[in-house]
Amino acid sequence: MAEVAGVTVDTAHWIGGERVGSAAAFTDVSPIDEQPIAEIARGGAAEAEAAVTAATRAFPAWARTSREERARLLHAIADGVDKRVEELAQVETADNGALIRSHRRGVMPRVAHNFRFFADWLLQLGHDDFETRGHRNHVSWDPAGVCALITPWNAPLMLATWKVAPALAAGNTVVLKPAEWSPLTASLLADIAAEAGLPDGALNVVQGFGAEAGAALVAHPGVRRISFTGSVPTARTIAAAAAPNLTPLSLELGGKSPLLVFADADLDLAVDLAVEQYDNAGQVCLAATRLLVEASVAGEFTERFLARAERLVQGDPRDLSTDIGPQIHRRHFERVDGLVRRATKDGARALLGGGPNTDLGGLYYRPTLFTGAPAGSEILSEEVFGPVLTLQTFDTEEQAVAMANDTRFGLAATLATGDPERAARVTERLVAGTVWVNCFFVRDLRAPFGGSRQSGVGREGGDWSFDFYCDVKNTVMAPWEK
Repeated sequence: MAEVAGVTVDTAHWIGGERVGSAAAFTDVSPIDEQPIAEIARGGAAEAEAAVTAATRAFPAWARTSREERARLLHAIADGVDKRVEELAQVETADNGALIRSHRRGVMPRVAHNFRFFADWLLQLGHDDFETRGHRNHVSWDPAGVCALITPWNAPLMLATWKVAPALAAGNTVVLKPAEWSPLTASLLADIAAEAGLPDGALNVVQGFGAEAGAALVAHPGVRRISFTGSVPTARTIAAAAAPNLTPLSLELGGKSPLLVFADADLDLAVDLAVEQYDNAGQVCLAATRLLVEASVAGEFTERFLARAERLVQGDPRDLSTDIGPQIHRRHFERVDGLVRRATKDGARALLGGGPNTDLGGLYYRPTLFTGAPAGSEILSEEVFGPVLTLQTFDTEEQAVAMANDTRFGLAATLATGDPERAARVTERLVAGTVWVNCFFVRDLRAPFGGSRQSGVGREGGDWSFDFYCDVKNTVMAPWEK
């Protein structure tokens, strides 16, 4: 057990409806001050095996549970989240350093919404029957089995429940492996699910490192689906481990997304969109970190951007006046700093920031904007996952599209323009799983979500989630003789 922000959090695994310890532990450190906040049970192959066994045992009964009952239980979990929004917000802020105001207002309510949405979607999931030469075709969604869900540290509970909710709604059982840098709210979710009446073994939580617990899960022959959000190198390792079992994968990976600003755009709106990319201290996979601005307005855009960005308040994420908190971990902080230092060495010029916030110390990195980065340089091609943006200019629409697509990623793109015809032309040519026009981060769970190129494999959301978490079956019936 640990006391975190005044909340008691059980630091053991949750397997088969019971708390299970491990011989080893790892230390969970708060990014706010780099102080230890909990000792977490460190799972490995044994705990992964136990969790898959428990999930396998629970699967037949849960798969046979009616849609209505599954939906009721998911709504009960959502109600439990609503009752504990403040506790969840406090714990997650302490654990991953994101803003407490964001957790209260948006993130934790979204966690509850994830469960409610997929519960309701389950009840209307279906496809009209159709005929083939007098034979009736009927499409159904059969639960696939045990799902291994491996989730990231930047929005731990929200992104975990984006996977957990549809997997459970579909009638699968789940083994969740949260990121080792932010594991605490996954443990609280297990408590909430148990209190809601979810059957033992339907949801299991195994904590630990990817090379230990995660590796054992994704290679397990009893796992029928793997969903992972994280880095490209880790995804390659997971895909290789899953290949011998032909386990279907859903991978949501990194990005190096563009924000295209045309001269006909509302510049105040464009600046707001650009500054918003510093959200969560830049630790957002969807962030449009490459600002591509039409040359004729680049000077004015840059002036307005700097004036707006310099007003951002960096500090303790528990303070309601704070706009930007810390990086998640010392190792990640050093990676971000290394990318910034090499960018400067390569000839890029920092118009804003350019290094750690020495006034605050610790893991706080100043919001940074680079200009003049050489074409093909690391800072233009590698995902930083920190508060670091680059600015480049273009002269024509054709050049803008080419620059936007000049990346091995394809997760998202954002476009600022006052011309709807241009918006239609450009968005059609952008390589991205999601394109926002004159807005950012507007997400509807009915929509498909995922990346192109090295930003991922597959789509989730709405029917796409059920298509992944189920075996979609077509039954063809000959006409019955009368």
